[in-house]
Amino acid sequence: MTMAGKTIIIGITGSIAAYKACGIVNILKKDSFDVKVILTKEGAQFVTPLTLQTLSGNKVLTDMFELPDMWNPVHTSLADSASLVLIAPATANVIGKLANGICDDLLSCVVYATKAPVVIAPAMNEKMYNHKIVQGNIAGLKKIGYSFVGPVKGRLACGHDAIGHIADIGDIVKEAKRLLR
Repeated sequence: MTMAGKTIIIGITGSIAAYKACGIVNILKKDSFDVKVILTKEGAQFVTPLTLQTLSGNKVLTDMFELPDMWNPVHTSLADSASLVLIAPATANVIGKLANGICDDLLSCVVYATKAPVVIAPAMNEKMYNHKIVQGNIAGLKKIGYSFVGPVKGRLACGHDAIGHIADIGDIVKEAKRLLR
């Protein structure tokens, strides 16, 4: 299925699972999506802007206050261009920000400014994922219409096999495409 003319904004946050976002970007680009990447400063500790720019064919955005080539507020212009916003991986931190009205970086500002569907693919330690606050934040975001894919049981950074592993990239891409039909 190709989706020429559709723009997907991918937010990549600070998780070891950030490397999986490269595969997601690659698949979506091959399927003719315009893929724009927002890489948080924490996400940049795991994958590089150069890698993501090479895969997406677009400049990777990291800073809300970076001067654009043409004047427009970057967070609102990105939000307006989005057919879908996908956050993969999504840490407990970004889920908490979104659930509690914290809008202090480019990714959270774009999410709050868009009318496009939002898909979140959590990835974190099982203890973090199962924490009552994180579960409450996820429930609140689901209640307002955000979609979640995973997490699943798998090998975590701590070495345990447990819930908290990012969902399979094929399942994440499938959910994004489903919401764009």
